[in-house]
Amino acid sequence: MSKYSHIQEEAYEANMQLPKLGLVLFTFGNASAADKSLAVFAIKPSGIAYENLSPADMVIVDFNGKIVEGNLRASSDTLTHAVLYKQWKNIGGVAHTHSTYATSWAQAQRDIPIFGTTHADYNTVNIPCAAPMTDEMIKGNYEYETGFQIINCFKEKNLSYQEVEMILVGNHAPFTWGKNAAKAVHNSAVLEYIAKMALLTEQINANAEMLKNALIKKHFERKHGVDAYYGQ
Repeated sequence: MSKYSHIQEEAYEANMQLPKLGLVLFTFGNASAADKSLAVFAIKPSGIAYENLSPADMVIVDFNGKIVEGNLRASSDTLTHAVLYKQWKNIGGVAHTHSTYATSWAQAQRDIPIFGTTHADYNTVNIPCAAPMTDEMIKGNYEYETGFQIINCFKEKNLSYQEVEMILVGNHAPFTWGKNAAKAVHNSAVLEYIAKMALLTEQINANAEMLKNALIKKHFERKHGVDAYYGQ
């Protein structure tokens, strides 16, 4: 058994959730699971149908994007995952989809406004949309630069990646992350749900007001605050 079997299994389970949750079509999207102590992560191989995957197919890559173990070509988004793991020390999983509603907001180059308490259960701010990549970045190492497109957005908006675990990449699609691969996929599903509701909200009322601060604080802190009381 490979010493990487634990993250291969974790990455496999995360990837299998993507089609089950309706977040990907065909071979779109990918999820990865990291072991920070070994400085590697396991990620879906490129262009392989989800139903044909097995844990052993997950490719092991280091945080510089170099394949450590595996006979298949790693996901085309591997370098983006690598940058995030290398730059952000406290994440253990990353997910990338082209889910319909979140991707539509990314294509519109818009942050998702915080309209309701469902949004506030996960974030106290609008879900950020990174500016479209510059021509210079596109001509460079595209997937590597996508990682910095995400990181730069968080710096510019003064956001914490440990508090906001999701982003829209302008003209592209969403990325999410978390303490492990399962949480990253969970965040992808939540993001898609919030994106859909925000669109419907604006269709119902184009002048819908943002959620007031008191409700934002209440709903976020009851799940994540010092005195959180949601759940068991």
